[in-house]
Amino acid sequence: MAKIGKTILDKRWLAARITEVELDGVQLTTTRPPAGTDSPWMEAVVPGTVLSTLLKNKLIPDPFYGLNNESIIDIADSGRDYYTFWFFTTFHCQPSPNQYVDLNFRAINYSAQVFLNGHKFVLPKGMFRRHSLDVTKILHPDGENKLAVLVYPPDHPGRIPSKGGQGGDHEIGKDVAAQYVQGWDWIIPIRDRNTGIWDEVSLTVTGPVKIVDPHLVSSFFDNYTRVYLHSTMDLVNRSNTVTECSLNVQVTTELDGNTCLIEHIQSKHLSIPPRTRIQYTYPELFFYKPNLWWPNGMGKQSLYNVTISVDVKGNGESDIWNHDFGFRKIESIIDNATGGRLFKVNGHQVFIRGGNWILSDGLLRLSKERYETDIKFHADMNFNMIRCWGGGLAERPDFYHYCDLYGILVWQEFWITGDVDGRGDPVSNPNGPLDHELFLLCARDTVKLLRNHPSLALWVGGNEQIPPEDINNALKDELKLHPYFESSSSSNEDPSRYLDGTRSYVQGSMWDGFANGQGDFSDGPYEIQNPEDFFKDDFYQYGFNPEVGSVGMPVAATIRATMPQEAWKIPLFKKLEGGYVQEIPNPTWEYHKYIPYSKPEKMVHDQILLYGAAPTNLDDFCLKAQLVNYVQYRALLEGWNSRMWTKYTGVLIWKNQNPWTGLRGQFYDHLHDQTAGFYGCRSAAEPIHVQLNLVTYFIEVVNTTSKVLSDVAIEATVWDLEGNCPYYKVFSERLTIPRKKTLPVFEMKYPKSKAPKPVYFLLLKLHRVSDNKVILSRNFYWLHLSGGDYRQLEPYREKKIPLKITSEASMTGSKYVIKMQVHNTSKKPGSNNAADGQKKEIGLIERICSRFSKEKDENMNKKVLEINGTDSGVAFFLHFSVHAAKKEHKEGEDTRILPVHYSDNYFSLVPGEEMSVTLSFQVPSGVTPRVTLNGWNNHYGQNMLCL
Repeated sequence: MAKIGKTILDKRWLAARITEVELDGVQLTTTRPPAGTDSPWMEAVVPGTVLSTLLKNKLIPDPFYGLNNESIIDIADSGRDYYTFWFFTTFHCQPSPNQYVDLNFRAINYSAQVFLNGHKFVLPKGMFRRHSLDVTKILHPDGENKLAVLVYPPDHPGRIPSKGGQGGDHEIGKDVAAQYVQGWDWIIPIRDRNTGIWDEVSLTVTGPVKIVDPHLVSSFFDNYTRVYLHSTMDLVNRSNTVTECSLNVQVTTELDGNTCLIEHIQSKHLSIPPRTRIQYTYPELFFYKPNLWWPNGMGKQSLYNVTISVDVKGNGESDIWNHDFGFRKIESIIDNATGGRLFKVNGHQVFIRGGNWILSDGLLRLSKERYETDIKFHADMNFNMIRCWGGGLAERPDFYHYCDLYGILVWQEFWITGDVDGRGDPVSNPNGPLDHELFLLCARDTVKLLRNHPSLALWVGGNEQIPPEDINNALKDELKLHPYFESSSSSNEDPSRYLDGTRSYVQGSMWDGFANGQGDFSDGPYEIQNPEDFFKDDFYQYGFNPEVGSVGMPVAATIRATMPQEAWKIPLFKKLEGGYVQEIPNPTWEYHKYIPYSKPEKMVHDQILLYGAAPTNLDDFCLKAQLVNYVQYRALLEGWNSRMWTKYTGVLIWKNQNPWTGLRGQFYDHLHDQTAGFYGCRSAAEPIHVQLNLVTYFIEVVNTTSKVLSDVAIEATVWDLEGNCPYYKVFSERLTIPRKKTLPVFEMKYPKSKAPKPVYFLLLKLHRVSDNKVILSRNFYWLHLSGGDYRQLEPYREKKIPLKITSEASMTGSKYVIKMQVHNTSKKPGSNNAADGQKKEIGLIERICSRFSKEKDENMNKKVLEINGTDSGVAFFLHFSVHAAKKEHKEGEDTRILPVHYSDNYFSLVPGEEMSVTLSFQVPSGVTPRVTLNGWNNHYGQNMLCL
């Protein structure tokens, strides 16, 4: 007797090209199975693609390294057979006579033939379609089974034009498949077009009655104190007799790490006719004052586990299904004040700050571990929304699971893009895929797969385009809101009987409250900006920008790890008329879609050259790029913060990350190392934030929370390059910040004062008046006078600022958690160089510096490193990294341990200031980690702590 439930089939797969296998599927799964990894068979990656399998077996070079992708044959040149592959495995399953077994493929690209023990099934087309095969009668009595799957590429893989472009020649748009695979201005073409068994393969064993696609919905009353859980599901009686059964629902919630509270256990008796599929709506369950699910920054992400099981009389448990569920109500309307789309969760407005997402990996090497890192990174940045762009994927349940856990709302688009479905060069076909019914089948199946996730906030028809009229009308009709979610009106129809009904459908990314709302090309821009421009009235005219982008150069170690040495050359800086500079990157950088840090045609001077002479090496270039990354993305979000609810309802940055080793638009690279832009966003998007308006020079406080902020003070200090503090101000006079409000508090008088310094630092702190040790927000700027630059920072690199670094490390298994305390021990300014009346106030700086916990733990390993220095001043742009401790390593060898989650990074400390930074990471077996601290005036390789 087999165990009821699901078994994942992700081990012991083999693969071979169809042209190299002389046998058919019947032979492979009966008399002549592969004997192992003898040619042409090789170890396969399942879930995965043909390219990921070939790469695993070192039959192709890494397509994401250097120019390697150019040496891999494209499907347009090879023909489809070249990327048509057999996948083979064996599994054990021996059900009892009253059990039933299904073989499930959660997604295949693009179509397939399945052979099991000599029996053939044909899987229909569509990259985003689930397949479930009843294989009960063809399993071997001894339980040993042979499975072969012949996977065909998309029908219209297309050809890559010589100029490249958005979606190649757009042929891929004729299929229901991901469109990025023909290349874009941010990614190279994927040579196999992602052909493969790219998502989960499983076996499910049930008794006579099977549970199919339950739909969970919550409805709220009495100001969210009273909630009802609704559920509708299909029940399939696969036996030849009337089945008497009990349908059971159990709802539990986790109280702590080891304790669960059972909220509900209920059972209903059902009688199901033979060989019948029925839809059943379970009586609603009542909850009083449930723990609600909130987006990141608004509250906890409380989740309940809903388990639905069915017991058949005389047979016991027949099937079981469970899902984590969050009680929350999401609303999406067009805001009257701004014209932008406004989101509410549980009745509270959400100011959207997030980014655009393509997919985790361009070869579809998707994993729970990678997804968790990706999504936690977004939570670490204080983001609250991810937009799954229409040229990418209908994201997987694992992606949504981590968005549920970390509170990231998701805008999910279907598979339409303007470039491939109506625009582009050549002009593409506006009628979408050839098979409209297939598109709708995939759309309905995707909705059923994802609809129970509380993080899913919005369905959108396409990117910068709406679907063809018949598809669009069908989606509008089938994804219409239940009256309760549309207008809070009552309805006798149970909301769980809808296909979804709980979240809005918008026909395109520039319609109905996004961009100009009419579908005109009104998102962007996508390049470098003068930071102050983000605050100007004329920067962006509409309430919600779904795409605005900038640069995203990674650190030097990533360039060395992903490109050969000849590609470590930095761009040439070509002087143009008018004083502007054009960057000319090397061919490998250009291939990896490098975006310049200058925009002469937009009158934006090269932002890297603002920091001094043209860089001469990769380390210098990438470090200055990180300075620019930080400034660009912080200014972008702070510009939106400044007009919260008065002009804007939200913004999504183009884009969060790259699914390959690209060099533009990213907060962390494909290897999972963060850029400084990550921490610029983290600062600007914190729920309570103090900031400088770069146009008005007013200090503003941003309160995105639902609570009034009172009893707070703002401290502003200016520091020059000599370590002096020429300006100091504390504003604490009855300061109250309303909920969901940005409030200008006071105007900075520096640099309007006499003899301002051409380059200076500004430190802003928002803290409690009653307890000034509680820092609610800390924000550090480096600034120059109008019309100036940062060239004086170049000699500032030679300053030797003394630091004291204390580390306390704990380890659980392979996971390290390290608390680093960094103290700038340089001399604080005295009365001779402080502004009038400042000596007394400087003492306040000491008192409100963040304090490091002195608590000891038996498992903690404390170490102290003192860095001597004779200069006083700001320890500027410090950043940690974690490496494998090695006595020797080759030039360009990547010793980094990735990923690492930092509570902060790329930070600066004024004289006397301390900061605590927590690092968490996993360490490979046998590796000893070391933590390094580098910075602008803290030289490379100087400071390290081995743990």
